[in-house]
Amino acid sequence: MSAVGAWASVVALVAALTAPVAGATGCAGQQVPSPPAAREETGVAPAPLPWPVAPVGGTAMGACGDVGPAAPPTVTVASYVVADLDTGAVLAARAPHERQRPASTLKILTSLVVLRKLDPDRVVDGTATDLRIDGSKVGVGPGGHYTVRQLLQGLLLNSGNDAAEALARAMGGDAAIVTAMADAAKGLGALDTRPATPSGLDGPGMATSAYDLALVFRAAMREPLFASTIATRQVPFPGYGDHPGFVVSNTDQFLPNYPGAIAGKSGFTDGARHTLVVAAQRGGHRLLAVLVRGEQRPVPMWKQAAALLDQAFALPAGTAPVGTLVDGPPPATTVPAAAPAAAATPPSTAGGTDWLGPVGGGAAGVVVVGLGALVVVARRRPRG
Repeated sequence: MSAVGAWASVVALVAALTAPVAGATGCAGQQVPSPPAAREETGVAPAPLPWPVAPVGGTAMGACGDVGPAAPPTVTVASYVVADLDTGAVLAARAPHERQRPASTLKILTSLVVLRKLDPDRVVDGTATDLRIDGSKVGVGPGGHYTVRQLLQGLLLNSGNDAAEALARAMGGDAAIVTAMADAAKGLGALDTRPATPSGLDGPGMATSAYDLALVFRAAMREPLFASTIATRQVPFPGYGDHPGFVVSNTDQFLPNYPGAIAGKSGFTDGARHTLVVAAQRGGHRLLAVLVRGEQRPVPMWKQAAALLDQAFALPAGTAPVGTLVDGPPPATTVPAAAPAAAATPPSTAGGTDWLGPVGGGAAGVVVVGLGALVVVARRRPRG
């Protein structure tokens, strides 16, 4: 065999060893969010995020379908995770690492970064740019003065994209906060997550998973200010200019309708469809549920979440978990999607075929890919 032919064989071997494996590192079609692409995602598409060598949270978390008890028939979302908020035990899931768009549930990650970086009593001035932000708004405007604490209230209760814009400005701009969000996600072990905007509006490369949102939400609920804010029903909010102050109400439908509800954050964009993160307490246990890429018909999202929680609360004591929400990034490296063989360049054969030796040490371990943030902000056709 010629050196060039041998090199082609090695390239094929490396591609085979590093390709995603169903049930182990990821499932076909799950490495990028479901089509169709959002209008904001036109242009050069970034490469898919690499798959971990093994599913984060346990082998069963690599499943492409349901894990644990079969979901109630009313649950029609593409992906979900139900877990114990305190222990991190995953009780049931459907395609937990399937990558989708988060919509405004990404604001949970935004809040977590803000709480880690900014003084809650710092004052941020509103601008005319805040008025022009697409999608849902809480009412931030020029001439207004808002504490970070108040902006978090507008962000979580009313899903204000204008509040996200103001907080991003306080963090040094959209690029800075998106980078901080990507770093925070990686630090939690949320390897399916790549933020593109601080608000959850769709943008190129935006991705997360039900598993990752559960990780992020669990971390955020450990922050007292986040936990108290997301459970708030109403709060006064400052006005701006000639606009007087007003009362902001929590727009989540889960909180007022589910007994024992302690948190809820919903989201919607045309690309993401409906997303929802909730938590409730019953009998001394606190459970969370994350639902990704769903519809409000025939069954509203909050009722789908309620059905999953009812089922999980009714599980017998001692039921074995199907996975776990990790408390940090896994030590293993990640592997990318296989690169086209044509991109490989055969090395020089002047020294014979000794160059084949280093590859034989285990091709699956020769590629290490870092998780980087794509800092692209594009805003159109949002809901928030």
